[in-house]
Amino acid sequence: MADLKSMYSTVHKDAFPDTLTILLGDEKLVYHKRTWTLDNEEKGLRYGENPDQPAALYALAEGSLTCGGLSWRGPGNGIVSALTEGQMIQAGKHPGKTNLTDVDNGANILQYLTDRPAALILKHNNPCGAAWSREGVAAALDKAFWCDRIAAFGGAVVVNRPFTREAAAMVAANYFEVVAAPAFEEGVVEILKGRKNLRIMELPGLGRLEELTRSAFLDIKSLADGGIIVQKSFVNRILTDADFLPATASTRDGLTVTARAPDKAELDDLRFAWAVEAGVTSNSVIFARDGATLAIGTGEQDRVGCVELAAHKARTKYADMLAFREQGLSLYELKQKAAVAADAARALEDIERRTEEARGGLTGSVLVSDGFFPFRDGVDAAVAQGVRAIAQPGGSLRDAEVVMACNEARPQVAMVFTGQRSFKH
Repeated sequence: MADLKSMYSTVHKDAFPDTLTILLGDEKLVYHKRTWTLDNEEKGLRYGENPDQPAALYALAEGSLTCGGLSWRGPGNGIVSALTEGQMIQAGKHPGKTNLTDVDNGANILQYLTDRPAALILKHNNPCGAAWSREGVAAALDKAFWCDRIAAFGGAVVVNRPFTREAAAMVAANYFEVVAAPAFEEGVVEILKGRKNLRIMELPGLGRLEELTRSAFLDIKSLADGGIIVQKSFVNRILTDADFLPATASTRDGLTVTARAPDKAELDDLRFAWAVEAGVTSNSVIFARDGATLAIGTGEQDRVGCVELAAHKARTKYADMLAFREQGLSLYELKQKAAVAADAARALEDIERRTEEARGGLTGSVLVSDGFFPFRDGVDAAVAQGVRAIAQPGGSLRDAEVVMACNEARPQVAMVFTGQRSFKH
């Protein structure tokens, strides 16, 4: 091939039609293709998931659903699909499919975190860091960044409150591809424009996401054979602490076992983590503490393996945080330096020791799982990391064993059921 780098800067004109119509029985949904006039040229999506895949964005323009007696989202509720030239404050290399789906998944998560300022950093349609804070957007973004400084590189920042100067300074000091916010405080855009390729999006809908929390949209999945599956989208039933269910189950001999109920702080972290879970590819688990994710295990085939992988990630990210803050080097750079310099080797040994002592920062955390624990091994693995409370759907044949694993832990671990699964494929 000629210049491989050029494929990332080549925009493919799509041949998709201006309208897309879906008929479901007697009901009709009409979608209009979205394009923007940028640099005096009409442009649609830059490309799809990969540079050789032309793509198009459509917004629901007409029609509504009544099937199933559910509350369905109709026209006028667009956030990402309603993006205009004026809201694309700086297009950078104008957005492709992955940029918009990252922002969209940010909105999907943030709709359940409207209580306080929240910030997400997303990469490949999964959050790598998420946090909320009553101290404001900048504090939330700082917590989200240090959840996973490594993966945050080149990510999309999405927040649910106006972007502040403090938050902008953090973005300007690092490399991100997208910043999306409901509004920007005075002078903030000028700071962000220092990054000329940064895509800056002002999406007012991010400030009123609570309007979406109890309604569903038509979720369409395409199959490799050209077929499609339609489903009602996931709607989170855990909107308050009181929505969690007691973790109670019966053993085979009829004994009823009940887990310790979480305290207020534990419930707050469990509700936060369960909201983030709505945007994580399954099988997944999330470790969280003090309103921030600590480790996110995504896309694993077995649940205990997912817990173990997340714990391993937590240690890597924690050690990297210490290395970067104390030595000004990434963990990888410090390891390279330690191979030839005695002082770096001593610093690395100290960081690794403290990381293990803190279990990668997981001591005192909570854990949520998007599906039930089929065996107690996943819970035992979480307890070994110092977890103090767990939320999971419940419904396993071995729920009693899982609850007993919490009750046998010292100190005793709390558990609640969500009453719903949160798979995302």
